[in-house]
Amino acid sequence: MDNDLGNYRKSYDKEELLETNVSENPMELFQKWFHEVDQHFDVGETNAMTLSTIGKDGFPKGRVVLLKKYTYEGFVFYTNYNSEKGKAITENPNVCLSFFWPAAERQIIIKGQAEKIAENLSDGYFESRPRGSQLGAIVSEQSEIVADRSVLENRLKQLEEQFEGKEIPRPKHWGGFIVKPREIEFWQGRPNRLHDRLRYKLNHEFNWVLHRLSP
Repeated sequence: MDNDLGNYRKSYDKEELLETNVSENPMELFQKWFHEVDQHFDVGETNAMTLSTIGKDGFPKGRVVLLKKYTYEGFVFYTNYNSEKGKAITENPNVCLSFFWPAAERQIIIKGQAEKIAENLSDGYFESRPRGSQLGAIVSEQSEIVADRSVLENRLKQLEEQFEGKEIPRPKHWGGFIVKPREIEFWQGRPNRLHDRLRYKLNHEFNWVLHRLSP
């Protein structure tokens, strides 16, 4: 197999990203970009982001998860704490989040530390999920080997009968992580591959310092 993709090219020319037009706090710029993309571009799931962790085998691994909340403190997503990514975060909480919105010619790359959110917050979000998603969190021993799909479907059917007409409790091994950012880079595509890259980084006084990076 030999597929040459060298002729795949695109010119980026929709927007610009200048120091004079951004906030001092990167979370405010994140909010601005998120709303612009969500309202004005067809990107499907605007909150889809790639979470990269370092596994126990020493290899980095990225996978797409969904952002469920963001505040000045950080970015929240939910998962099975016993999953491969959950165990990787427990072992090494330094993670990377990245958003890519091709329709807007924008990327955001976030380095930070992940930690579990309070149990009552995980309880609240779990209660807001559809019943099927609640049961799915119980059915799946995420990242573990399973013989075939029928194992999952049979387990789901059993749980549907078990919890019929009843409240479904949140499994203790399922909940939220918050990624508290240390560094956030905003990337805006520009012509001739001279892209705009602005990076915010926390200094020792926990103030955000802004620099422009060469594309």
